[in-house]
Amino acid sequence: MSDLERSRTLYREPPQPLGFTEHAPWQDGVREVTFGLEGAADFAISLEYPTGSAVHVAFAAEAREQVDAFHRAALAAGGRDNGRPEPRPEYSEHYYGAFVLDPDGNCVEAATTRHSR
Repeated sequence: MSDLERSRTLYREPPQPLGFTEHAPWQDGVREVTFGLEGAADFAISLEYPTGSAVHVAFAAEAREQVDAFHRAALAAGGRDNGRPEPRPEYSEHYYGAFVLDPDGNCVEAATTRHSR
């Protein structure tokens, strides 16, 4: 991450419909922010490592409504649209996903493969 606070906004709000919340850093004195489901800080953004090639981060959703909520929140938090919420049968029969770009150009996705609607 090149700007921790700017990126923090994008990773704090949009994943909330998926059950992700912000947690404490893994280590004291480290410039990072961790996120995860309750009791599990299993995702972090950090200034401790140099930025390099863009990455793709995918969050699992239980329902299409969560994907829709993620996309709306990500755009409101400053993410750039990289694929609106819709079925994506080229990935799998019931795949429904949405994509945004974070401030560093990383692709952030929320998707579900559960059949609904």
